[in-house]
Amino acid sequence: MGCTFTGIKLYFRKMNSHLLTNAHIVTPTENFTGSVEIEDGIITAVIKDTYYNDGIDMKGQWLIPGCIDIHTDYLEKELYPRASAAFPLPFALHFMDARAAACGITTVFSAISFSDNEEKNRTLPEAMALSRQIDKVRHNMLVRHFLHARIDPNSNGILDYLEPMKQLESLYLVVYNDHIPGERQFTMQQQIDMRSKAFGITPEEALRKLEKQIERTKNINNREPIYQAFKDKYIIGSHDDTTIEHVEEGKAYGATLSEMPTTLAAARKAKELGLWVCLGAPNYYRGGSHCGNLSCVDAIEENIVDILCSDYHFPTMLASVVRMIENGISPSRAVNMVSLNAAKLLNFDAETGSIEVGKKADLVVFDSKNSFASVSYVFVDGVCKYLADYVHGVKPLQAERTAEWDVMSSGL
Repeated sequence: MGCTFTGIKLYFRKMNSHLLTNAHIVTPTENFTGSVEIEDGIITAVIKDTYYNDGIDMKGQWLIPGCIDIHTDYLEKELYPRASAAFPLPFALHFMDARAAACGITTVFSAISFSDNEEKNRTLPEAMALSRQIDKVRHNMLVRHFLHARIDPNSNGILDYLEPMKQLESLYLVVYNDHIPGERQFTMQQQIDMRSKAFGITPEEALRKLEKQIERTKNINNREPIYQAFKDKYIIGSHDDTTIEHVEEGKAYGATLSEMPTTLAAARKAKELGLWVCLGAPNYYRGGSHCGNLSCVDAIEENIVDILCSDYHFPTMLASVVRMIENGISPSRAVNMVSLNAAKLLNFDAETGSIEVGKKADLVVFDSKNSFASVSYVFVDGVCKYLADYVHGVKPLQAERTAEWDVMSSGL
C-alpha cells in the first residue's frame, strides 16, 4: 500500500486507521523496534526498524497483545470489599471493567462460583444473577467479558442449573471446583485455622463444622452430568489439582486445562497428559504461593506452565511479564503466557492473542519501571479504550482520520 520515491514512502491512510510507531513490539517469536498499522480494527502491517513521522510515537514503550485473563475473582472484590459490605452489581462491574483496562487486560473471564457457600457470599441463585447481568452488559464495556463457571461437583443443587447455564451467551469456560474440606488447596488443619480466625470460633467448633460439610458432600460427584452438559461447546478444566489422581479424573471428564495445580506432581502429570497448565500471576510476581502451594517460579523454571491468570490481582499479569523479562525469560515467551497461549486454549488464536497481520488489534502499550508496568494505551478492536500519560508526551488518538496522503521517512 504505497509508492517509494528515492527513500520516501507515500501512503494513503484510510478512514478508521492508526499507525503506532517507535514501539518495542513483541510477536510470538521475536521482539524489535518498529511500527504497527491498524485498519478497521485489524492489524494490517507489522514493520521492523522503521519510524514514521506521521505515526503516533510510542516513545520506545513495549507494544504487546492484550492480556487474556482466563480466571479472575476480581468481581467478588468489587461486590464485597468487606465481608459485610455489599455493593450493587452494575456498580461493581463498571469499576471492574475500568480496572481491567488500566491493567492491560483486553479479555476477562470472570470466575463465578456455582456453589452453596454462604460463608463466602456464594450461592447458586446469586451465581446465576451475576452471570445474567454480565450477559446483559458485556457488549457495552471497555474490554471483552466472558464467564468462567467454577462448578462444585459435590453439590446436588447444581444439577438444576446446568440447562440455564447453557443459555448464557458469555459462558465459555467450565471448571470442576471441588469444595470438600481437606481434599485440595488447603489441608484440614489449614481449613480449621482459617475458619477459627474468620468466624471467631474455637478450633473444635471449626472442626465440627468441617466434618458436617464433609458428611454432606463426600458421596456426591456430579462430574458425569456436568461433562455431558458442557462437553460439546465449552472448554472444560479442573481446579486445584493436588494429586495425580485429581489430574487423571479431570482428564477422564473432558478437562483440557489444569488450573492452579497445587503440587509439582500434579502439574507434571497434567503436562504429561497434554493438558494446558495455568498458574496465578500473583504467585509468580510474589515469588511463591500465598498459601504455601506450588511455586509458579519453580514450575516455570521446569517449563510446565503455559498460562498465567490474574487469579485475584489484575496488575500482576503485566507485572509478571516485566519480572520474567528481568529474570532472563525471553519477551516472547513471557508475553505468550498472558496472551497467545490462553487464546490457543480457548480456540481464539485465529483472531486474537498475538501481534500478527490479520488479527484483531487488541493491543497494550506500557512502560516498565520498578518491576511493574505503567499502561499508556489499550486498544480493543483497534479502538483506544484507555489512555494515560505515564510517559511524557503520550497523545490521544483520533477516532477517525480523514483520507490523506502521508509522507513518512523510513530507516530511522
